[in-house]
Amino acid sequence: METKDAGRSPLWLLTTWGASRLVLMLLVLKVLVSPGPDVTSDVSVIYRGWYDVLRTGTFPLDDVTWQYPPAAAFAILSPALLPFLEYATAFFVLVCVTDAAVLALLWHAGRGAGRSSRGAWVWVVGVPLLGPTVYARYDVMVTAVAVAALLAAGRHPRVAGGLAALGALLKVWPALVLLGMRGRSPWVAAVLGGAGLTALFAVSMPGGFAFLTFQRERGIEVESLGSLVFHVARHFGWEGGVLLNYGSMEFLGPHVGTVGTVSLGLSAVAFGWLLLWRLVAVRRPAAPRFAAHTAADAAFVAVLMFTVTSRVISPQYLVWLIGLGAVCWCFRASRMRVPVTLVLVASLVTVLEFPLLFGDVVTSTPLGITLLFVRNGLLVAASVVGARALWRDTVRRGAPDPAGNSGRVSRAASADTSASAP
Repeated sequence: METKDAGRSPLWLLTTWGASRLVLMLLVLKVLVSPGPDVTSDVSVIYRGWYDVLRTGTFPLDDVTWQYPPAAAFAILSPALLPFLEYATAFFVLVCVTDAAVLALLWHAGRGAGRSSRGAWVWVVGVPLLGPTVYARYDVMVTAVAVAALLAAGRHPRVAGGLAALGALLKVWPALVLLGMRGRSPWVAAVLGGAGLTALFAVSMPGGFAFLTFQRERGIEVESLGSLVFHVARHFGWEGGVLLNYGSMEFLGPHVGTVGTVSLGLSAVAFGWLLLWRLVAVRRPAAPRFAAHTAADAAFVAVLMFTVTSRVISPQYLVWLIGLGAVCWCFRASRMRVPVTLVLVASLVTVLEFPLLFGDVVTSTPLGITLLFVRNGLLVAASVVGARALWRDTVRRGAPDPAGNSGRVSRAASADTSASAP
């Protein structure tokens, strides 16, 4: 895209956002009816029940579906900001407002040298691909914090670290946005901010970390990569089944624990690779290769890897990747064009498997299995391509040549470094 795109009018962007979000709001408010299961019951029933418990000053410790870090209470209690609306309606309105805030951040970040408005378009187009589920969970709120952290990293590293800590206490994964941030400031701020918030919850609302036990005891969710083993095995006499367990449809039965262990092992391998990348990349003599877009690219790859290897891949998880991918596309030098495109296609397949054809997924029909193979295959491909691109961009090109000169630094990367994110 040409440089002048940053100066174009946002009229088409806003019009597309407004039209698509109107449809999402009509769906979650049930003015329009979406095929498949009711995706809003999590808000109207589960979140609403947690809201009543949280208002008493304690976490819902007797409810095993509470599997979130303590700061998730902020999201669940947020509808209190709109007391004149019914709980679910207030929640949907706040998610929509947060959605608009993310768009504003991305639009602003896409302006200037070395930037692109394509990042804002990724968000506008990507979010509605997930259907009404995206507004019926609090993941847009978490993604907003992660996006803000990445965009603050250039000029305000301490703010970025604090936001990463807040995000981690909302839903853990935003801690990964720190991976590609250079310097100590964001890491120190994250540790201090996280410790402060943890102490606050420990004193004011004990039991905030009981979710760790609940997560450990989960099975294999029917949409995860590991679930494909059991989807196929059911057609060859596997004796297990699918049950509602810890708030989601999971496989329970023989060998589930083994597949869970393998998934955990793959996550450990992913963590090891990311740690190796970090250690090698920051020690390369060509420091400019560790540019502003690197933080976004690394965060996207890291979250993608952990999503793919997780025992659970709920549809709303993809909004995390859409948000981080949108930040990547705000930088012209980003190497995540292909992986982000694969995630967008996977999002379109996701809305087919949930909620539209979720019955086929739960019963392991050939159609349901095919949808999962395609969706999860796209995510695996995005992980491999993204990891390779990140390594080549920061390590292989950053290595010194035989004459002792540092690796090539493109004009776009140089612009990235000098024009820090807002």
